[in-house]
Amino acid sequence: MESRPGFSVLRVKGRGAVELFANEAGGHRWQRVPPNDKRGRVHSSTITVVVLPEPREVEVTIDDRDLEWSTCRGSGDGGQHLQKTESAVMLHHRPSGLRVRCESERSQHQNRATALAVLRTRLHARATSAAHEARASARRTQAGSGERGDKRRTIRAQDESVLDHVTNRRWSLKSYLRGDWSNE
Repeated sequence: MESRPGFSVLRVKGRGAVELFANEAGGHRWQRVPPNDKRGRVHSSTITVVVLPEPREVEVTIDDRDLEWSTCRGSGDGGQHLQKTESAVMLHHRPSGLRVRCESERSQHQNRATALAVLRTRLHARATSAAHEARASARRTQAGSGERGDKRRTIRAQDESVLDHVTNRRWSLKSYLRGDWSNE
């Protein structure tokens, strides 16, 4: 479990984990009368729950048929070698439209390897960014605004009841805390 101020991550694995937490996303409000409150006032605490699958590492595969290679003479300082050899490499990845130019090495072979590594890095960054944005969007959708109107469940300790506002199901607090979330 990871924890930061106001933020915690709980990792759950095993058979039935997905089904168990499938309907837990949303606001959960706990209401109780603390034992040290002399006037019997109800105190509320709210937590927003988001259920997301664990992200997997993005794998980048590049098909050689999608690559368009070309060479040219390098630019800048370099003397006669630079002016007479086509050691600079330009690489175009057709599916993504990304273009890479590499002329950092004297050897065309080394520049080809460097260009391919740069392309792979850029494709990985693009895929990771897209996956991150999709995950952030799912998180925002589930969390809502965190306000009282977005509540999923209310747990009332003072009368030992639990109400799921989405399904309209009720539990006793005792069975809810035991993990028995079936209908009663």
